[in-house]
Parts: sequence; structure tokens; C-alpha cells
Amino acid sequence: MTVFFWIVKVMATTVGETAADYLNTNLRLGLTGTTLLMGLLLALALTAQFRLKRYVPSVYWLSIVLISVVGTLITDNLSDNFGVSLWTSTGIFSVALIATFALWYRREGTLSIHSIFTPRREMFYWLAILFTFALGTAAGDLMAEQLQLGYLPSALIFGGVIGAVALAHVFARLDGVLTFWLAYILTRPLGASIGDYLSKGHQAGGLGLGSTPLNAAFLCSILAVVAFLTVTRRDQAQIVKAS
Repeated sequence: MTVFFWIVKVMATTVGETAADYLNTNLRLGLTGTTLLMGLLLALALTAQFRLKRYVPSVYWLSIVLISVVGTLITDNLSDNFGVSLWTSTGIFSVALIATFALWYRREGTLSIHSIFTPRREMFYWLAILFTFALGTAAGDLMAEQLQLGYLPSALIFGGVIGAVALAHVFARLDGVLTFWLAYILTRPLGASIGDYLSKGHQAGGLGLGSTPLNAAFLCSILAVVAFLTVTRRDQAQIVKAS
């Protein structure tokens, strides 16, 4: 994992939060229509991803951005359309993520992303990613809104926990696979809290920058970093996926 991975990951999670709000509100598609549209785009992106024999930054990160939006929409649908509380959705997605990891480990004997050389392992990976985004959205909204901690304090809390995980890996020799997944899960509510803090109005405890300029800024930043990685290959291991 390079620093570029984590930079783009946090930006992608932020876009997932703000883009879902923008599509639902500004384009007036509604939660159901927005979810169906983004689900279709995600299916197309993952189809392209699974057909590749090696890591391609543009396809991989497009899939991450889209799955971030879809994960947010799943949680929003449960809350707004079906009245599921954030406590319940946080619990549901926690159980779903743990079950995915358990089945993945039972079938493959590892949860390391460096061992994803087969379609089945990649399937487990993307399913886990989906649940991390849905869980992160629920947990982030739970802390910031329902527990009324606010968006900035929530972001600082999640960022602090990520820092503690990193320190535990470096100084306490905590298992690398475990710390990777802990950090990966926590970056979702971190990005969601940052996105809400930047985009929401002052009355909601945000800076009021709006979702449109925020999405544009973060998407341009993601494109710039992905273009840099495509040209320099800084983040690419010399590993070919098995067919």
C-alpha cells in the first residue's frame, strides 16, 4: 500500500457521500432512481474490472468511487424509505461485513489483498468493500447526527482512531492484514464526515460549500492522482491476476 492509495481512498469516500446527496437532490431522481442508475454503472465498472488480467488504476478507482456512492445510497434507502434506524443499519452492516470476512477466510485461508489472484477472491473483496461503505455511512451519520457530535468532531474522532491503528501496526507490530482492514473500514466514516462538514450548511454545522463545487474539486483531484499513477506506475505490483 502506498500513500497514494489512502489519499485517493479518502477522496473517493468523500465523493461517495456528497455525490449521492447531489444526485438525489439536484437531479431529482429520488433515492430509488438514483440507486438503480448508480447500481447499473457499478455493475458495468465491475464487469470491466473482473475481465482485466492486472491492476488498471482508472478502472479500479472508478469502481471504488461508484461502489462508494452505491454503499451510501443503500444506507440512505434503509433510513429514508424504510425507516430503519442508524443503530440498526450499523448493526446489520457490521454483521454482514464480519460474515463476509469469515466466509472469505474459511474458503481462502487469508484476507490479504495481496493474495487476490482469482475471481472468487476478488468477488469476496468487492463484497467486503460494499459493506464497508454502507457501514461507514451508517456509523458516520450515527455519530454526527443522531448522537449529535457534529461532522467535524466525528471526522477528528475517526481520524484519531485511524492514527492509533497505524501506530499499533508500526510500534506494536499489530498484524498488517488486520490493521489494513481496520483503517479501510474507518476511512469511510472519516470521508463521509469530511464531506458533510464541507458541504452542509452552517445551520447543520457545516461550512456550506455545497455539493456541486465539492464534487468537482474532489473528482478532479482523483483524476489527477489516478492519471499520475497510470503514467508513473508508482502503485503497481508486478503481479498478474489469474484467469
